Order: sequence, then structure tokens, then C-alpha cells
Amino acid sequence: SLDPPEHQRLRRMLTAEFTIRRMKRLEPRVVEIVDGQLDAMEKAGPPVDLVANFALPIPSLVICELLGVPYEDRDDFQRRSARQLDLSIPIPDRLELQRQGRAYMGSLVARARQQPGEDILGMLVRDHGAELTDGELIGIAGLLLLAGHETTSNMLGLGTLALLRHPDQLAAVRDDPDAVAPAVEELLRWLSIVHTAIPRITTTDVEIAGVTIPAGRLVFVSLPSGNRDPGFIDTPEVLDIGRGAAGHLAFGHGVHHCLGAPLARLEMRIAFPALLRRFPGLGLSGDFADVAFRSFHFIYGLKALEVRW
Repeated sequence: SLDPPEHQRLRRMLTAEFTIRRMKRLEPRVVEIVDGQLDAMEKAGPPVDLVANFALPIPSLVICELLGVPYEDRDDFQRRSARQLDLSIPIPDRLELQRQGRAYMGSLVARARQQPGEDILGMLVRDHGAELTDGELIGIAGLLLLAGHETTSNMLGLGTLALLRHPDQLAAVRDDPDAVAPAVEELLRWLSIVHTAIPRITTTDVEIAGVTIPAGRLVFVSLPSGNRDPGFIDTPEVLDIGRGAAGHLAFGHGVHHCLGAPLARLEMRIAFPALLRRFPGLGLSGDFADVAFRSFHFIYGLKALEVRW
């Protein structure tokens, strides 16, 4: 939510950790993590909650390793994160959860200051420790942890549900490696799980689509509206992985474009086809009408998704 030049100062320190080249080096580990979750699902047998056993653990484990967060702590931070972003919870309660999250991150930063590891926090301390305050390190770590598992996990859950509702497109993702990357982009566009960008304040009078917004007004940008703009794409309400990577706002735009986009894409490109190949008979264990969605959440998603195969 910072503006330049402070925004670039902090972002520049992290850019190298999220390059496509760095993600390529991470790919074998992501494959290993995905296969491990699929093995556990297969061993448990159906029905299985795909959210708890696949969609949430994969990005959680990846971001834990990147940040140097002990994986045994994941239940606590996942609970805090989910409740922190639950807009139905009273604001004082969410603020208390934020304080708890910052206290936890503070312990990780203190440990990294004393003994920096090979993770992102260790890198920041070694390379930029004198330039960053503890508060900035806590903020960076908290944002990456929150964004790194809440968003991708909900894309994995909702994306699987969307493909189950479009069997021909599911088959393409399962059987055609060339279809996977465009499918990920179309799912990102069509689902738009983050509803609004960070709120901004107009610095001058501005006119958009014939509407004048005065200076000094709080503005929320609707990402789903942008992603389903008929002036940008034909039949925007239709999920069509065959349209190719037409572009979207799921990762934001401009200087605030999501830093972790290469990581999210990597996880989805590996996880979706691996899941569908492992369980070619994958389907809902109940009726679609009974699927529970997280309606009052900053990041749209599923409460659970019971599947069989």
C-alpha cells in the first residue's frame, strides 16, 4: 500500500527472490510437495476435503520454506490469516489477530537477525539488514506469508471446482500439457478471487467512464469488473481456456503488480494437472448446491470441497 519511492525501495530488495529463473530452481521442490499431498490423499481414500488436504497445504508448505517458517506452526498462522481476512468478524477482533500475527513475525525476525538462514528473511538480513528496520521486516514477512498461501490455496480449490463443472476443459488440462498455462490464466481471470485492489485516494479530480471523482476521495478498484469487461474480452462471463492468455487483473497492475505472481503460476501449473492425472475419475462427493463458499472474506474461496474418485 506504499507509494514510490518507499515502495520501490522495499520491493527492489525482494525482486530477485521471485524471478522466473528463481522459480525454475524451485520447481522440483514444488513437484515433490504436490506429489506428497497426492500420496496422502490416495492413502486416505475418498471422500477427501480437497481444501484441507490439497489446496491449502501446498502453498502453505512452499511459502513456509521460502520464509523459513517452521511448518509445524502452519495451523496457527493459517487460522489467524483466515480470520484476519474474514470480513464478518468484528474489527477489534481482527486487529487483535493482526497484533498476534505481528508478534509471531517479530520472533521470526529476531531469530533471523541472530542466525540468518537461506530463506528470504535470512537473505534480507544478510544483504539489506542495515537498511531495514525490524518493523519493515515484520511487515514484509507478514505480507508474504498471508499473500503466499491464502491466494493460491483458494485458486487451487475454486479452480478445481470450476474445471469439474466444465469436464471438456478439465480433460484438456489433464491430457494436454500445452493447455495448462493458458488454462491457469483464464481461471485467474474468470475467478478473480481478490475482489478489490488496495484502496487508494485520488490526488486530483479525475473522470472515468463519464463519472467525475473529486480529489481526496477513497477509491476501490473492482478487479472482477475489469476482468469481465466486455470491451476487453468477448463473452467474459464464459470460462474458456481455449481463448489463450488474453490478459487479466488478477495480479493487479503497474508498480503494484503482484510480486509473487511467478510463484503462484508455478504452483498452479504443477498442481492442477498432477491432481487430475492422479485421480482421472475426480468428482464432487455431493451436490454442487451443497458446496460451501467463503462469502464474507477478503479473498474469495471455499470453506471445503469434498471430492471422490
